[in-house]
Amino acid sequence: MSKNISKFTVALALFFFAAVSLQAGMVPAYYDAPYADAKTVKENLEKEGFNVLATYSPAAKANLEVMVFTNKALISNASIKIRGFAAIQRVMVDSTAKTVRVTNPSYWLQAFMQKEYKAGSDTAITDSIGKALGTLTPTKDALKNEDLAHYQYAVSMPYYENMVELKSGTALAINPKKVAFTLQLDNGSTLVGVKMSKTIEKFIEMIGEDKALALPYTVLIEDGKAYSLHAKYYLAMSYPLLPLGEFMKISSTPDAIERKLKKSFK
Repeated sequence: MSKNISKFTVALALFFFAAVSLQAGMVPAYYDAPYADAKTVKENLEKEGFNVLATYSPAAKANLEVMVFTNKALISNASIKIRGFAAIQRVMVDSTAKTVRVTNPSYWLQAFMQKEYKAGSDTAITDSIGKALGTLTPTKDALKNEDLAHYQYAVSMPYYENMVELKSGTALAINPKKVAFTLQLDNGSTLVGVKMSKTIEKFIEMIGEDKALALPYTVLIEDGKAYSLHAKYYLAMSYPLLPLGEFMKISSTPDAIERKLKKSFK
């Protein structure tokens, strides 16, 4: 009986917050969930049918544990040309702050699926995340619903489609020591999580460790080419409330990320 009540409470909370966001025309990038340790979070995600691909500590910070996870629905949706970045979601456990933060599928699927996004395709995924983690409370980090598929941080800044082609060739392979996870998609593409240096990843200290679940950075290998989202686009999407002045503090980071990703290939 209590289990049914719990599921009803989670569903009601999701409905309420979705309704509030829709009314305001804003979609949150993240949800906060009740605190649980990383082991419990992983177990609960797996109970709800998610596959946890990796646990990663951004900038080698032991208190931050980012879990990258997926399921059949996410993989199926993202198995379309140049849409593979949408195949995963992320959750971060901060054992010092005692917080759990998870990506909002609606935000990231609309951004990464672009014109292939189907309204409602994220509903069951979000519901399963809520059942695994508990009541989901939207964070203030949000963008207007109509801006997600055409997001640009500022004039002359990149859009989703302005990806960086890192390398091309018949046998693309990333140095195994740099690989955080590998995910094969249904269309033959491969999404790879890439470990970067602690020095590069320390940008999170300047603009907010609470959104460090943006890491590890991902690379999509498809049709003999390796792509990454432009860092000026991806970091802006990950930190949607970041003022320009704060963004300028990490002005060298996007280029550093690109160089590191290129060097990660064997």
